[in-house]
Amino acid sequence: MGLCRSRPAEYSPVRFTFFLAKRTNVPYTPSMKITTVKKEILEFFGNFQAREGVPPSVREICQGVERSSAGSMHKHLEALETGGYLERMPGKKRTWKLTPKAWDLVGRPSPPSIPLVGQIAAGTPILAEENKEDDLPVDPALFGHGQAFALRIKGDSMIDAQIRDGDLAIIRPQDDAEDGQIVAVQVEDLEPEATLKVFRRRNGTVELHPANPQYRPFVFEGKERSKIRILGRLIGLIRPRS
Repeated sequence: MGLCRSRPAEYSPVRFTFFLAKRTNVPYTPSMKITTVKKEILEFFGNFQAREGVPPSVREICQGVERSSAGSMHKHLEALETGGYLERMPGKKRTWKLTPKAWDLVGRPSPPSIPLVGQIAAGTPILAEENKEDDLPVDPALFGHGQAFALRIKGDSMIDAQIRDGDLAIIRPQDDAEDGQIVAVQVEDLEPEATLKVFRRRNGTVELHPANPQYRPFVFEGKERSKIRILGRLIGLIRPRS
């Protein structure tokens, strides 16, 4: 594999969509009897999230179902978690979210989301459960596609394409790309995590270009081209508020 200096990369423009999204993933646990109070809590959850786009905090739940004791509310929430109706999200202010089982109970469809993918294990499907860090409560249809996943950008190698450190890149899953498209790729023995690069084919070689002249492209020839795994094509960005 050879490395060469990059001339300014030319790449296909992407129509970016910017907005803030809270993040949210979904296991299943045993059944339980739903009391009137617990069903009231779940219905409040569903109505609140449908209206606000995020789950309610414990304080908002107490206010919404007119229960003043946070300690008593935590007991109800823990029981609903045990019954498979709520899932805990550790480390977040909005600690709980409804599971698909709970959405069925309250008579609402489970809201669409985009999985946030972390380090992708070699040989596994992109959206395998072990690759998912979280879910963004965002409908992929907002980006013009029925399925998508998200990657958190690290570093400034794509800064000239207006892709910044900390952005969430929205990726349409696909295993090939056209010349000049910005793609999410993994490179065997070189890039263990998925990364964004401008995809190029030139005279039998495959090149992965940064959108920053301070970085050099990766150039793959012959059998080395098989080291590249294209995960998908960039279709948009979410830029969290700083």
